[in-house]
Amino acid sequence: MRDWHKAALSAVFLAILFAPWPGARGETMNGAHAYHFSAIDGGELPLGQFAGKVMLIVNTASFCGYTPQYRALQALYDRFRDRGLVVIGVPSNDFGGQEPGDAGTIKTFCETTYGIDFPLAGKSRVRGGEAHPFYRWAAAELGGEAAPRWNFHKYLVAPDGSLVRAFATAVEPDDPSLVRAIEALLPG
Repeated sequence: MRDWHKAALSAVFLAILFAPWPGARGETMNGAHAYHFSAIDGGELPLGQFAGKVMLIVNTASFCGYTPQYRALQALYDRFRDRGLVVIGVPSNDFGGQEPGDAGTIKTFCETTYGIDFPLAGKSRVRGGEAHPFYRWAAAELGGEAAPRWNFHKYLVAPDGSLVRAFATAVEPDDPSLVRAIEALLPG
């Protein structure tokens, strides 16, 4: 009788151990696809909704010397969105207090000044112990030297959710090295 209890207990333990985690909804979430941001309009911006697409995730700021990169980010999105590129802007006030506004102010600025229509996350921390979980994961994946050091740092994510590469702030969105890296991940 005692052996039967051990077998039953072992079966229950294994069932619990290998059960899908809550929220998985039957899908496997890998890498970046396991994370979500709040959306600038409210609600959620789950990166899993972009599975199968290339993502360029960029921490942004409205009052930075690099803010004009918004224009080139929109051009990049326009050029490759039909082939599967999604640019995601992540406003952050982490560097020099250059994104002090609230969600409505940031969204209006992006839309009216640069015609942005790619997805924007809500304002998030991107460095340090309080960084958004995506940014902590990305820094751990690529090493601390690949973590954002200023606004407009870029992370390139493959269609399977794996982190491909980081591009420093000074690398413009139309830089040939960034464009080639994106094209290499896109279908024909």
